[in-house]
Amino acid sequence: MAAGGDMEHRSFIEVRAQGRRIEGYAATYGSEARLGGFVETIAPGAFRSTLGGDILALLDHDAGKVLGRTRSGTLRLTEDSRGLAFSLDLPDTQAGRDVEALAARGDLGGMSFGFKVPAGGERWDGEKRTLYQIDLREVSIVQAWPAYPDTEVALRSARDAWLALPTPRQIVRRRRLAIAEASIWA
Repeated sequence: MAAGGDMEHRSFIEVRAQGRRIEGYAATYGSEARLGGFVETIAPGAFRSTLGGDILALLDHDAGKVLGRTRSGTLRLTEDSRGLAFSLDLPDTQAGRDVEALAARGDLGGMSFGFKVPAGGERWDGEKRTLYQIDLREVSIVQAWPAYPDTEVALRSARDAWLALPTPRQIVRRRRLAIAEASIWA
């Protein structure tokens, strides 16, 4: 995509809920997303220049379903060595209650973010695109599938039942969740 073009969206699965607060990662560094004819990764620090702006939290990229925003303090975003971490206080609206119910059931698809790439913010190496600077506009809780499959979704209130599942996939997810929680709560 050319710099300054239409807004792009990327998805991740890394969400935890505790009461009316959802936390996790909206993006992780170094994870590969296969996006049609190319592979994309995000470089550490790619969000640094944009975090001071007013960024929205939405449900499924729908501007009619605002869940929070940085300006009001209901959405908090930080970069760490793993990626773009978020903490969102859910509103007592239909969209907020829907997210809370889906999180309680373990049905959330993950996180996504809407962005533009400023001039010079990306590099291409053949079919591989690396994002070095991202003009973040919004983060979204998504109900479907993420573009970046290397992150995970977990509901804190249902964590014990979820961790008890014995499939190999759950074992991998369990390890990733433990690492993610250790870094967030440290």
